[in-house]
Amino acid sequence: MIPKSFYYKTAVIIVVLIGINYLYKYTYYEKDIQTHSEVINEVRKVVKDSCEVVYVGESSNTNSAEEDVDKRSISAFISDYYPTVKVGDITKPAAHAEIFYLLLKNIPEKSAVKTVIVTLNLRSFDANWIYSSLEPQIQKYAVLLRGYPPLFGRFLLAFKGYDSRSEAELEKAYKHDWKYTELKVPFPLVHKTVKEWDRAMFLEGKKFPDGTKDYKLTELACHYIKTYAFQIDTTKNPRIKDFDKIVKLAKERHWNLIFNLMAENTEKAQLLIGDELLYLIKQNRDLLVKRYQRNGVLVVDNLECVPSDQFTDKTWTTEHYAELGRRIVARNVADTLRQIYPKAYVEMPNQNR
Repeated sequence: MIPKSFYYKTAVIIVVLIGINYLYKYTYYEKDIQTHSEVINEVRKVVKDSCEVVYVGESSNTNSAEEDVDKRSISAFISDYYPTVKVGDITKPAAHAEIFYLLLKNIPEKSAVKTVIVTLNLRSFDANWIYSSLEPQIQKYAVLLRGYPPLFGRFLLAFKGYDSRSEAELEKAYKHDWKYTELKVPFPLVHKTVKEWDRAMFLEGKKFPDGTKDYKLTELACHYIKTYAFQIDTTKNPRIKDFDKIVKLAKERHWNLIFNLMAENTEKAQLLIGDELLYLIKQNRDLLVKRYQRNGVLVVDNLECVPSDQFTDKTWTTEHYAELGRRIVARNVADTLRQIYPKAYVEMPNQNR
């Protein structure tokens, strides 16, 4: 039989913890938020500004080229089409769908937000991003966004109660995926895994006109293979689960939801690797578009809309565009928004080639 003193002691402990939690919440909690999770300020700003449309994305939204005349973001270009609608953005470099979900969840249920546009980045479904060396830092700042009691959140931060795997452990994880996940396509594919394909490209290499090996171009070709040679498994891929949660949240909040599928440099992918890689890229695109359209989401398919010369990173695979590229993406999103705000739309001339 449990003695009464046990219940008394337990009750005292609970009361003390609740008291400490409230004390922490109203003293040091905000300081810790600003230290570890300052991205919450982006959420607070769109709420304070009474934004009706909120664009959520990573660095693709704000990156610009040095030669751009207008260096504004994709979200700013979208707002040009809707001068009477308050459009804001929540942008966090290197963020992915899990973070987008947490940021959206932190928008108060009672706010001016009616429409949410979420970046759908194809690369974020790849093993190399899922097990990125940046992930521990991302998971660290996500702790205080998860809605835990403040004191418990601080406890998790203090004792690394989040995914804090080392860079070596994360590298081992994505290399395991590259080595053992077989690519299955309805045509002959010489190299069945990313590791095989990457190794073959490295050994054969891209050539200069005189036949000698172009090491820089070979390295870029290998990057394209390791970035895009994958097939989304909807039962296992964590990004699918995160985007599904965003869909569910939008339905609960009665938000209009748009997924903005970002452009990839498909011209360069085909030039460097060929039709096999382009097939995989398009296969993943088709899967995402169909899946979320079936769930009532408006999906803007920008995959092949931006010309190769508009990608600002020439030695890596990113969704960073020069001004025209950002304007093209913005125009396509704005066109889709017309389904929600037909009377507020204003035509903007000369936005595309």
